[in-house]
Formats: sequence, structure tokens, C-alpha cells
Amino acid sequence: MISRLRNHLIRFSRHQVGTTSYLNLVQDAELGFNLEISHEKARLNELLAELSEEEYRAGRPILSCLVKVEGSKGQGDNFYKLCERLGLGEWRTLKHDPDFLKGLRTACRAFWQDDANYEKFGQADKLYT
Repeated sequence: MISRLRNHLIRFSRHQVGTTSYLNLVQDAELGFNLEISHEKARLNELLAELSEEEYRAGRPILSCLVKVEGSKGQGDNFYKLCERLGLGEWRTLKHDPDFLKGLRTACRAFWQDDANYEKFGQADKLYT
């Protein structure tokens, strides 16, 4: 499932503008979660965090920056707490810095729109087994 999530977000970063919602992500990536059930939404959050941590440790952008939390300006607290765990700064400071999220999204798109990066790292089945 993490491979499907990763592949979808990479394709999204290469070919779409803006962000995707949790609901669109679940539907478009065919993840099968019911977001009205709290433990299923929590599982999606766990998968996004796991994917983000693995990508960041590998020197690649945080793909979950492209997933917008409904009703927020961009990301929820959990995203910023993840960034803090990754050593990017104190989560409250990051949350209030409008350039931080914008920069992550710009870097993500630039990385994945580069054909060399896509060819080398774009297929999750080569990286995650």
C-alpha cells in the first residue's frame, strides 16, 4: 500500500498543480480507506508519516507536503510535528512560517519533475519491497 501511495504522490507532483485532499488521495490512489472511521484515517496518517520519513532519510522530498488537510490552510499539526522529528525545526515555528510549506512543495515538484530523478527513484517497487 505504501508503494501505491508513493507512486500516486509522485505522479501527482509531476503532473498536477496545487495539492490533493485526503479524500482525493484515498480515491485516486485506490487505498480503500473510509475516512469517516477514525482508525482508518489514523492509519492513512501513519502511512503518510512513514513514507515521508523514508523519503527524507533517503534525501528525497517529503511527499506528504502535497496532501492538504480539509479545513486548514495547508497542513495539520501532525505534519509539522513530523517535520520537527525530522530535524527541520520546532513545529509551531514551522507551522507559522508560510514560506516553509511553500518551499517544501516547490522542492518536491522540482525534484520529481526532473526526469533523471524520476527515472532513478520514481518506481517504489525498486525501493520498497
